[in-house]
Amino acid sequence: MSTWTSDELSRIGAAEELDLASVRRNSTLRKPVTMWVVRRDDDLYVRSVNGRTSSWFRGAQARHEAHIEAGGVDKDVLLVETDDVNDELDAAYRAKYHRYAESIVGSIVSPQARAATLKLVPR
Repeated sequence: MSTWTSDELSRIGAAEELDLASVRRNSTLRKPVTMWVVRRDDDLYVRSVNGRTSSWFRGAQARHEAHIEAGGVDKDVLLVETDDVNDELDAAYRAKYHRYAESIVGSIVSPQARAATLKLVPR
């Protein structure tokens, strides 16, 4: 598996939003979805604010592959489900997006969003 470069981590981690287009079973890309992204150490994470039933999240389950764009970086990634670092990611989301209302930030740290956490792994 590939790893992120320092430049990619910095640029994507600092980006306000990330566009993610998951790969369909026939290898074509779905329409991109815009979402928040956070960095924890040398890893990048996204969550589905609407949980596992969100249409984009269900679509991502087909192949666990996607193409992302953020901070001027275009990259193909693997989508790895994880729940190992939920408390740390909650803190990262709160720190990065603190200027938004708690009702907005609270939706990305809710139990349903936490259950739909994906680590982005470059491929």
